[in-house]
Amino acid sequence: MKLTPISERFILHWGEMGSRWGVNRTVAQIHALLYLAEKPMAADEIAETLAIARSNVSNSLKELQSWRLARVVHMIGERRDHFETSKDIWELFRLIVEGRRQREVDPTLTMLRDCLMSPELEQEPKESAKLIQETLEFIETMTTWLDEMLRLKPETLTKALDIGARISRTVRRK
Repeated sequence: MKLTPISERFILHWGEMGSRWGVNRTVAQIHALLYLAEKPMAADEIAETLAIARSNVSNSLKELQSWRLARVVHMIGERRDHFETSKDIWELFRLIVEGRRQREVDPTLTMLRDCLMSPELEQEPKESAKLIQETLEFIETMTTWLDEMLRLKPETLTKALDIGARISRTVRRK
């Protein structure tokens, strides 16, 4: 696959953003390539297009599959696996948020609850215990809100976000 200048720019930037979010640059670039690709791609075609090692592509595809951001597609007359990603940006957003929640937020909630249930909490300064409790309540509130937002259909979520932005602008003006 020959990349256009705009596609190349998008893929490179997606890789940079991925690395800022703690995702391997190559993983993010492969995801961007699959997102822009008109048809599913074989691993060797991905490697050639992005000029990266085939082994790196293989490992990156496994990571994307673990996040459910890439899936194997079988093509008639082809023995090789091909890969694709969703073209629905809302679905991708949901998958990324769900993955990050499982890997980052849920363990944090568990740790905060464990700290607050520990008999050792009595040895902590009252202010520390209070801050841990407030942190737990904040994260629980935000995840509850996020869960509700992610249950909405994309059209409804877009409207809710628009209403929220209007409310925010109105409040800031006053």
